[in-house]
Amino acid sequence: MASKRESNFINMVITLFLVSAVAALALGGVYTVTKEPIALAKKKKLEAAIKTVLPEFDSIKTVKIALGDGQDSLVYYIASKNDHVIGTAIKTYTMKGFSGKIELMVGMLQDGTINNTAVVSHKETPGLGDKMDVAKSDFPLQFMGKNTVNYELKVNKDGGDVDAITAATISSRAFCDAVKRATDSFEKDKGE
Repeated sequence: MASKRESNFINMVITLFLVSAVAALALGGVYTVTKEPIALAKKKKLEAAIKTVLPEFDSIKTVKIALGDGQDSLVYYIASKNDHVIGTAIKTYTMKGFSGKIELMVGMLQDGTINNTAVVSHKETPGLGDKMDVAKSDFPLQFMGKNTVNYELKVNKDGGDVDAITAATISSRAFCDAVKRATDSFEKDKGE
C-alpha cells in the first residue's frame, strides 16, 4: 500500500504546477488542432458573403482602404466580369451593436446602388438582434437596390428610411451604421 504524501506547501505547489501544466498542454493541443479548420470556415463564410452581395463575376481583386480617421480600414473586393468592374463587396463593421462588433459585407454597384448585404459576424441576442441576418428575417432586404442619394440610412425613429427590427432598435441602428460606413467610403473612393 502506498503511503500518503504529507500535506505541506511544497507538495501543494508541485501538485498545482503539474495540474496547470497538463491543462496548458491540453489547451495548446486543442488550439493547434482547431486553428486551421476555424480559419478555413471563416474564409468560406467570407467567400459566401462576397458571392451573396455581388452579381456573378469571374475575377476579384482585394484592396484595403484606410478610413479618414487613420484608425482602421475597410476591405474592398472589387469584382470584374470579362475585364469590366461590375461591383465592389465591402467588408465593413460597427462597434455600436448591442453586444459589440458587427461585421457585414455590403455589395455596391458602380452607380452607388446597394446590391445586397450579408452578415459576416455578430454576437447579437438570439431571437432579437440576430434577425439582421436574411436567414432569420426580411430586415436586410430593405437595403437592396437603394442608393444613399435618396435613401437615408437611419432607422425611422431617427428620421431615416429603415424599418427597425422589432425590439432590436440598437442592432438595427448598428446595421445601418455599418452599411453607412461602407457607402460613405465607396462614394469617397468611387469603388476604385
